[in-house]
Amino acid sequence: MNSSILIRQACGDDTGALARIYAYYVNQTAITFEYTAPDAVEMERRRQEISQHYPYLVAELDGQVVGYAYAHAFYGREAYAWSVESSIYVDVNVRKHGIGRTLYKALEEALKSMGILNINACIAIPRDEDDPYVTYDSLNFHKHLGYILAGHLHHSGYKFDRWYDIVWMEKMLGPHTIHPKFPAKK
Repeated sequence: MNSSILIRQACGDDTGALARIYAYYVNQTAITFEYTAPDAVEMERRRQEISQHYPYLVAELDGQVVGYAYAHAFYGREAYAWSVESSIYVDVNVRKHGIGRTLYKALEEALKSMGILNINACIAIPRDEDDPYVTYDSLNFHKHLGYILAGHLHHSGYKFDRWYDIVWMEKMLGPHTIHPKFPAKK
């Protein structure tokens, strides 16, 4: 790809593109376990809620939003304050051009600056090699970025008349010390 990728904080004007990108994954894949693609209004509600505390980034290519990544609370207890769960979606038409890697690197830097130490990713994987709805691409993408396998849960999601396993992967962003500084809000 010859054009440069611009990474920036998502804003309200982006929600139509966010909804469009995500709809493909909801309607055509088992990468997400949602059955119904949210509309732009719901995507904006989600973006606003997440953006209050965590980074919600978009990738632009030639002035068009072509991907997004965000982090949100890993679990609703205080002791998990240093951990987040991440999500990333890249427009199906521009995958495998470095956009996901660029988004994730920017997300990791933003999280580090907040004091977040752990990123966790929940990834659907196929139970059959010839599954038309999900591959090992996301798992391999995360491995390539330095994530390690933390757990494998079997028959965890049901979509398209199939059962799917999920794996949890994790990446440490910094040292785990005694009396860590509480993470800052975005």
